[in-house]
Amino acid sequence: MTIYALSSGPGISGIAVIRVSGSRAKDILKSITNGKFPDERVATLKRFINPETKELIDEGIAIWFKGPNSYTGEDMIELHTHGSKAVVNKLQDILENFDNCRIAEPGEFTKISFQNNKINLLKAESIGDLIAAETELQRQQALRIMSGVSANKFNLWRDQLIKILGEIEAKIDFPDEDIPADISQELQQNITKIKKEIENTLDDDKTGEIIREGFKVAIIGPPNVGKSSLLNYLSKREAAIVSEKAGTTRDVVEVHLDITGLPIIISDTAGIRDSNDDIEERGIKLAISRAEDADLNIILLDPKNLDFKGFLNDQIEDKSIIAINKSDLGVDKLSSSKIKKTPIIISIKESKNIDKLLDIIKSKLKKQFLKNDNVLITRSRHRYHLKECHKHLKSFLEKKGNEDFDKAAEDLRLSIRHIGTIVGRVDVEEILGSIFDNFCIGK
Repeated sequence: MTIYALSSGPGISGIAVIRVSGSRAKDILKSITNGKFPDERVATLKRFINPETKELIDEGIAIWFKGPNSYTGEDMIELHTHGSKAVVNKLQDILENFDNCRIAEPGEFTKISFQNNKINLLKAESIGDLIAAETELQRQQALRIMSGVSANKFNLWRDQLIKILGEIEAKIDFPDEDIPADISQELQQNITKIKKEIENTLDDDKTGEIIREGFKVAIIGPPNVGKSSLLNYLSKREAAIVSEKAGTTRDVVEVHLDITGLPIIISDTAGIRDSNDDIEERGIKLAISRAEDADLNIILLDPKNLDFKGFLNDQIEDKSIIAINKSDLGVDKLSSSKIKKTPIIISIKESKNIDKLLDIIKSKLKKQFLKNDNVLITRSRHRYHLKECHKHLKSFLEKKGNEDFDKAAEDLRLSIRHIGTIVGRVDVEEILGSIFDNFCIGK
C-alpha cells in the first residue's frame, strides 16, 4: 500500500509539501512528471501534470528518497508545490486515482517509520511533542528526548536485566549444577543498583509531564480583588468577564500562556467567601479544588481584603505568591503585618509591577521543578511502566532460595517487558493508536 498526505500546514501558503510513501512512490513520480527521473535526494525542478489528460497542474520541486534511506524506510517522494488550495486538492485527487494508493491516517508516516525500525517509540512521541510545542521549554524538552537521552537509559536497563535473566535461567535449566542457596549476591547487587536508579528517575516531581502539558497556575482570592482583570491582562484579551458585582465569576476560566518560555495554564477562579447562593457555592468549591491541584497559586488581595482567613490562609505555603492589587488606592501605606509572607504590591489598572510578578512566577516554578535537566519521563505511560518495573524488581529481591528461582525469573521477565514497552521493543500494538492518532495528517 502507498500513502500520501499534505505534510505542511493546511490553508494558503507560499509552499505546500505533499508526501508519498510506499511501493508505488517511484511510479507515481514518473507518471506526474513525465520526464527524466530525478537523482536521489536532489531537489529537482519539475512540471507536475495529470497523467491522463497531460494537463499542467503546477511547477515545483520533486525530491526522491529511495528506501530504506528515507524517513519511513520505504520509497518516498516529496512534492513541493505552490501553497494554493486548488493546486494541493488537484494533486491529491490525482494521487487518489492510482491503484493501491490512499490518503494517510494521522501519524501514519511516523508509525511506519517506527515499524520499520527507523525510530524508537520514544522518538516517535517526541516528534509529536515537538510539532505541538508552543514554548521554548517544550521545544527543548522534545529535542532532548529525540536525541535519545531517555531511550538510551531505558535500553541500558533493559539490556542489563536481560543479561541477569540469562544467568538465572541458566541456573534453572541446569539444576544439578552447584547452585548457591540464595540468588547470588552479585545478581542482587546489580538488581538493587538498577532499582535505585529507577527510583531516582521516578522522583522527579513529574517535571517532564508538567513541561509537556503546562504548569498549572491558579489565581485565587476574595471577590472583586481583580482576579479576572489579571487573567485578561496576562492573556492580552477579554478571556474573563470583569464586573464590580461580587460573584460574577462562577466557573474556572483557563488560558494557555507562554511566560518567558514557560508553558503556563493560568486559571481564573470564583471569589472565595461565605455564600448562600448554590451556584456560587459550587464555583467556590471548584476554585478550592483547582487551587489544591495547581503547581502554583497567586493569592490576590486588595487593600480592603488583607485580613483573609480560612482556606486562603491555609494556602500560604511554598507554592503560593501573595499579590496585593489596587496599589493606586494607597496600599503602600497599609500594614501587612497580618500576612505571613512578604507580598508583591501591584496595580493591574496602572500596569504596576506586573513584570515583577511574572519574574516571581517564573523563578518559583523553576526553583520547584527545573532543578536539573535529567528528566527522562515525559508521559504518564512511561511513569506507569517504570513503576511496574520497579515493583517487579522489588519482588525479585524479596525472593530467596532455590525454590524461588522460577518466580524470581518471572519477576525479571515482567520488569523487562515493562521497560521494553516504553521504547517499543515488545508487542505494543495496543498502545500505538493512542500515540499516533494525535499526529497531524502527513507526519
